[in-house]
Amino acid sequence: MKKLFVATVVLLSSLLSLQAEARDDLVTLELKPVMESNKAKEALLDVPVYFAGQSHPEVAQSKGVITTSRKTNAVNKSDREACEWVLLSALKVLQDNARENGYDAVINIKSNYDHNEFSSAEEFQCGAGFLMAGVALKGEVVKFK
Repeated sequence: MKKLFVATVVLLSSLLSLQAEARDDLVTLELKPVMESNKAKEALLDVPVYFAGQSHPEVAQSKGVITTSRKTNAVNKSDREACEWVLLSALKVLQDNARENGYDAVINIKSNYDHNEFSSAEEFQCGAGFLMAGVALKGEVVKFK
């Protein structure tokens, strides 16, 4: 009986220590290195994307604001590596929506992780954890004049 008790205590301690190691940090990273990378050139479509504050051609028609939330495996990856990859995945979803609906671009893109809006022309936000990384974006799908 004593061995069972000790084994149970050890098991519970192990599980609690794993919970203590779990994390969900909100990190803010620069856009420019990601958007100029070879990965971006390979992954993204030819639909222009403009983050909030970036200038773009005059809008003729708007489909409205759309959102996306993407996650990726972060095991054995740095926060930066996982976050950059999942940003590209989220941007591609926005681009796909514009292309499929006959629109030209996505403008005024903002981070929206955990429904907390972050607006920047130079940075994005990502939730980085031990197992997963996630990016949520919202942007306006438009046709230019």
